[in-house]
Amino acid sequence: MNELFSVKDKVVAITGGTGVLGSEIGTYLAGQGAKVVIMGRRTEAGEAIVARIKEQGGEAMFLKTDVMDATVVEQNLKDILAAYGRVDALLNAAGGNMPGATVGPDGTFFDLKPEEFERVLSLNLTGTVIPTQVFLKAMVEQKEGCIVNFSSMSAFRPLSRICGYSAAKAGISNFTQFMANEVATKFGEGIRVNAIAPGFFLTEQNRALLTNPDGSYTGRGQDVIRQTPFKRFGKPEELNGTIQYLISDASRFVTGTVAVVDGGFNTFAI
Repeated sequence: MNELFSVKDKVVAITGGTGVLGSEIGTYLAGQGAKVVIMGRRTEAGEAIVARIKEQGGEAMFLKTDVMDATVVEQNLKDILAAYGRVDALLNAAGGNMPGATVGPDGTFFDLKPEEFERVLSLNLTGTVIPTQVFLKAMVEQKEGCIVNFSSMSAFRPLSRICGYSAAKAGISNFTQFMANEVATKFGEGIRVNAIAPGFFLTEQNRALLTNPDGSYTGRGQDVIRQTPFKRFGKPEELNGTIQYLISDASRFVTGTVAVVDGGFNTFAI
């Protein structure tokens, strides 16, 4: 059997693991034999995900975290090492947006709230930097490991309205490339840093923005579908293959890339 894409027995930590995308990825990887650590702020949701994984025969644990607090993240790492002895992959899926960091269709840039803009930058960008810094220490000691950051379509082009989120995600793509060079140059080829850029997937964060209560598309949703050659939103499970590739030996010569999974959204041009 070809083990090139195998993630069996890999210890995979996922920040934002209680979200729609993080929980789907964690459940899938556990089904492929990985030991999954769901990290998030919502204990009840995290424990429910872990229970479901275990019911399906997988291995998982939940750790309450705060990606903005290095002390908390350091304790998370200690708990993972105590349970499994190593960590093979970190998926930085935590993030979010705030109304004050956006500019609505009836507003102007002067309505932007700098304090909320800063919080969105911090949650998405600094909330990726802190876990990376903490978990990288263990990977350096092991001389191997994979980090996968979560970028976005808004990193490639400044989508309307989401000013703060777009700036943060563009920063994540840049940070990914910086770190790929940094760790390979100073710690060797065993540690790789990549990112994934999902297109439009329905999540708790954007469902009301893209769809109406009856399931039809909002004006914003129609704009997205019009620009997506596949003419639909992505399904959470459609990220699984790319994630598995990026944390398996199949991508052992791949670092510093941003893998796009978007149904063609980023290719569209009139």
